[in-house]
Amino acid sequence: MLLRLAYLAATNAFAFLRLLPMSDRDKDIEILALRHQLLVLQRQVGKPTFTDTDRAILAGLLHHLPMNKLRQLLLLVRPDTIMRWHRNLLERRHAVSCVPKRRGRPPTARSIRALVLRLARENTSWGYRRIHGELAALGIKVTASTVWEILKEHGIPPAPQRQDTTWADFLRSQAHALLACDFFETRTLIGAHLYVFAVIEHSTRRIRILGVTAHPTAQWVAQLGRNLVMDLEDAGSNARLLIRDRDSKFTAAFDAMLTDAGLETVRSGIRVPRMNSTMERWIQTCRHELLDRTLIWNHRHLLHASLHEFETYYNQHRTHRTLRQAAPLRPLPEPTSAPEHVRHLEVRRRDRLGGILHEYQPALDQAG
Repeated sequence: MLLRLAYLAATNAFAFLRLLPMSDRDKDIEILALRHQLLVLQRQVGKPTFTDTDRAILAGLLHHLPMNKLRQLLLLVRPDTIMRWHRNLLERRHAVSCVPKRRGRPPTARSIRALVLRLARENTSWGYRRIHGELAALGIKVTASTVWEILKEHGIPPAPQRQDTTWADFLRSQAHALLACDFFETRTLIGAHLYVFAVIEHSTRRIRILGVTAHPTAQWVAQLGRNLVMDLEDAGSNARLLIRDRDSKFTAAFDAMLTDAGLETVRSGIRVPRMNSTMERWIQTCRHELLDRTLIWNHRHLLHASLHEFETYYNQHRTHRTLRQAAPLRPLPEPTSAPEHVRHLEVRRRDRLGGILHEYQPALDQAG
């Protein structure tokens, strides 16, 4: 609108300059001609439509004329309308000069908005009033309605709809107290089936291979439960939950023994291996890095020469992304980028299982 108003003002100024050299007779003739054209247009066109720019120009040109002079002019609107346009123009200009540029409450600080979202994300049972109370306890002044608006703006539902804990959230929150176990099958050179039982800790990724058998009887599985309980007691483990699938090899005696030791059994869903994904991933690693590259002779060869050796390698040397590239039972050494160490790197290799597994260590550690 402002650009159009400036354009029309400039054109009217040039038109006014054009009128200066004209005589009064020429001006009167032009006025009569324009009046007649206006009468012709009024007979052909209905009620005309005026834009805000048109109103501003007409109000600015004609407001100096008295009302009796306005009534004598041939106008498309009534003289009272022209005067009303002029009053509205003055009121709008006065309102713009008096009203402050920013209206309403000031925007909420970005840090407060981030804190509200963090509290809602970390505490799914907290509603907006509980979050508002926590902010007040921290000395942050903000209204409860502001907290509600922030949550609504970011699509966070009310607290009752956020209390449903997903399986992934459950695993992350209970990782320090979680164990997972499973049976997996392998074959020897003569085609015999052997069943391996392993347990893994979610927090440390430490693996325990507790037994191998060709006939997983109920007594053998119960003995595995006793061995697991004794091993956890020796290690001082704080595990309280054991995830397992619905394999028929897990007997009631096995679950009862773990319950007596303070371990609650959590069964995964039917045909839902992702509920025991940590254990399934380790089985895949064992097959890919060991069993698929090894010829298994018999039970003794599998348990002592292969699985126990792989267990030691996995717990003491193999790196894990979850542990920030550390091993379950060995922390990472202090990283160094000193030029004297980088220029003369001496790393030695140690072979396990005839070269299937490789361990790399600095030469100084090997000498020590």
